[in-house]
Amino acid sequence: MKVAGIIPARMAASRFPGKPLHSILGRPMVEHVYERAKMYAGWTDLVLATCDREIERFAQSKSIPVAMTGSHHSRALDRVAEAVTLLPGRYADDDVVVCVQGDEPMMRPDMISTVLAPLLANPSIPCTVLAMHIAEESIWLNPDTVKIVHNDAGEVLYTSRAPVPYCKDKFSQALLARRIYGIFAFRWRYLREFTAHPQTRLEQVEACDSNRILDMSFSQFIAPYPYVKSFSVDSPSDIDLVERHMAADEYWARYK
Repeated sequence: MKVAGIIPARMAASRFPGKPLHSILGRPMVEHVYERAKMYAGWTDLVLATCDREIERFAQSKSIPVAMTGSHHSRALDRVAEAVTLLPGRYADDDVVVCVQGDEPMMRPDMISTVLAPLLANPSIPCTVLAMHIAEESIWLNPDTVKIVHNDAGEVLYTSRAPVPYCKDKFSQALLARRIYGIFAFRWRYLREFTAHPQTRLEQVEACDSNRILDMSFSQFIAPYPYVKSFSVDSPSDIDLVERHMAADEYWARYK
């Protein structure tokens, strides 16, 4: 089975223009993502997918493989799917494509094996999402954080920027709330179906790709991951937080 890793990135992010090349500890954010993703040893291909020449020039300066996609994509997974068609080798229906969002500079390589595990264990599962436990009420309340509601089998029922599942009393870690961490895995045939389908109502309302999967009646399963101090970059205010924690991060020490 082939495994493609695609890191989508574009300069025109609505909340943080120029985000992929913004410096974190002296390196552009997308370089952190690539260097950390590269630590996973099971890739068939690992490429950066972008529509921006500025990002392409940076990637080429660092010998990072890059796929130039169209500028019309508004969702990361649509860009990822196009990038797979640009890879030199053909991917079969049951091969796997992993989207590693370009704004996860603190990702860990074991997150890749975690998101792949359900697909390897059960051939009937079409796609997965890395689901990190929420340990802090501030993260649960933050609308930049997409929360997951799932059933006991781990099948995603809904994703929302609202604080779900609802907590009647004071927030507690016992709520077992989880958030989307920006790593998704698809069997290639399902990713093609996903991108052939127009954006759906719930996807647009919540601004979350995963709700298109649910609207299409696909089954997306969580790949549970324990809480760690690994922060996404949604806005410029997140940079200081990431730099403070990354400075002491074991993975940063491997490539700085």
